[in-house]
Amino acid sequence: MLDTFDIFSWTYSGVDFNLAGNGGEDCVKFVPPLQRFAETLVMVCVGLLEMYLSYPRLTLPPRPTEGYRGKMEADGLRENPGGKRFLLVILCVTFGIEVGFKFATRQMIWVLNPCHVVTIIQIFILVAPPSRLVQMIFRLHIHLLSGATIALVFPVINTRLLPFEKEVYYLQHGLMLIIPCYLMNIGGVYSVESLRDPHWVVFSLGLNFLYHFVVLQTLGLLSMVNLNNMLCPAVSDPFYGQFYRIYASVHQTALILIHGKIYTIISFLLIHRTPTPPPPRPTSQGTNKQVNGSVSKVN
Repeated sequence: MLDTFDIFSWTYSGVDFNLAGNGGEDCVKFVPPLQRFAETLVMVCVGLLEMYLSYPRLTLPPRPTEGYRGKMEADGLRENPGGKRFLLVILCVTFGIEVGFKFATRQMIWVLNPCHVVTIIQIFILVAPPSRLVQMIFRLHIHLLSGATIALVFPVINTRLLPFEKEVYYLQHGLMLIIPCYLMNIGGVYSVESLRDPHWVVFSLGLNFLYHFVVLQTLGLLSMVNLNNMLCPAVSDPFYGQFYRIYASVHQTALILIHGKIYTIISFLLIHRTPTPPPPRPTSQGTNKQVNGSVSKVN
């Protein structure tokens, strides 16, 4: 199977399949093909349904005008001059070193793991000027931070053998949790939905399922690399066994549904801010727009 994709072999040829949980033929065969197909079909349908039902209910503050955008930028700079730039430099250097490790060991395929993708998203958020797109991405990525917490609480560093590779691991995942909290303190487009609003987290959950079962699983099967344990369970998985993905889908759903909200509460406590008030109930015309235009649908 690997020979078919020689053009991309530099991205995974350094992966040591002798290390448990990294991948290989035994890892690919861990879940029977029929069961893998059934699980994939169910979870893709669940993910699409979650995104379909939640998207029309996603709400944002009114579309910012040019004056509002300029004021937000000025306020952010006044609150902490250079704060965003400092975090951007630290994050880029840290992620650059991590990518360097992957190049050096010919394991670039691991960059597709969710925590690295979220790091790239945060770099975009720090670089991009305030806009509705940035606010949408910021709100969605808040509910994708559970992976960073898991990585810090249950670190998997047995494959990190280069000098400072373990330290970069902890630094990257720590920054992933620090940066959104700092941006919430700035406010503006770096705001989150009401704690009682479930639609952003449900949409993020559906997106997460699609990324794992379509993107990571497909590339994992083609390369035999166990991307985010989509082919076989980690050696430390408490639900180790043929049905580990079913258990993972259940406990990760529960974790994602509550992690973003708990993270938001803790962040507000740290920065001494009041959580965003809940959006108004739909009017008799079935819209989410108030008379004064304080909330509008995503479009």
